[in-house]
Amino acid sequence: MTRTTPPRPLDVEALFPELAAYRGTTTRLHPRPGSPDVSASSVGGPMLWPADEPWPVCEEAHGRGRGRRPADIHHKRQVLATAWAREPFCGLTDDERQLVDELSRTHRIPEASDTDPLPLVGLAQLYRRDIPDLPAGPDDCDLRQVFWCPFDAHGAGRHDPLPHLRWRRSAEVGEPLAAPPEPQLVGYEWYVPEPCVLHPEQVATYPFAGLLPEELCARLDAWDEAQEDEAEQSDGEDRAEPLGYQYDLSIPPGWRVGGFASWHRTDPYPMNCLTCATPMNLLLTVDSTEWDEGSGSWTPLEERGLPPHPFASPTEFHVGRSGELNFFTCPVAPGHPHRWSLQ
Repeated sequence: MTRTTPPRPLDVEALFPELAAYRGTTTRLHPRPGSPDVSASSVGGPMLWPADEPWPVCEEAHGRGRGRRPADIHHKRQVLATAWAREPFCGLTDDERQLVDELSRTHRIPEASDTDPLPLVGLAQLYRRDIPDLPAGPDDCDLRQVFWCPFDAHGAGRHDPLPHLRWRRSAEVGEPLAAPPEPQLVGYEWYVPEPCVLHPEQVATYPFAGLLPEELCARLDAWDEAQEDEAEQSDGEDRAEPLGYQYDLSIPPGWRVGGFASWHRTDPYPMNCLTCATPMNLLLTVDSTEWDEGSGSWTPLEERGLPPHPFASPTEFHVGRSGELNFFTCPVAPGHPHRWSLQ
């Protein structure tokens, strides 16, 4: 089913004509639950992976012997989805509640070592033919694959994620791996994505205000404040949420490829290639929600009227405190190591 972004509530270029020079595009992926196969771009779906190639693993030392079973996580979500689909929704039955409690149990593997190879979770695969804003990979690779360690225990602070990105040429994959390895336990339920098909849609986008020229940024900030003041002066039921450049007119929420990164939780900082120092481009945004109460103007036309919970979290995948993860790649040499920023 197509997903269509509504027209923006205001023409931002009519208000600020100089923004036309900074206009870009981004492809909203619109992941929604489905049954993708290895030939499809997907979130949480099966990866096109050669049967004779080792599956990526995490070898960093951290606990992996205590957590949730992936099969239990998926089963629990099915039970909850069935309950939400009932009209009218009146909560879980006693049997469903008992089953959900059982499926939410933490399990242990006493013999697990902190350095046992831990299969990574397949997070997403993106074919260039499907995604208008996906750049070509090194040596004309057409498939970008993203993996994830389902434990938050990496880096100097032992709280960082461990994403793993691969490029490949899909036509060179002979016999695909039929049953990829899966971790026995995962540290967090929200690090296991639900299989989702994609509905790519290219839309216009504009940079984060803090990265625009200082004078233009100041005018945008003043306009935002004026919208808030006007909304506060409205009375009762006629009061509407104020429009804002950040949440209504520039960068869409949700999973997307290309465009501009949001820096709403930190000040912007340079994302230069660590190999050649070239400023990097945004490759992929992994977002915890497709929209929320603050960004409802981006809700697809086909889903207007649906509440954010549970419909705005189709992948069931969350990063940080329901934030977003931005991946950056080198535009000069896409094979150089990626970088990421958590917002």
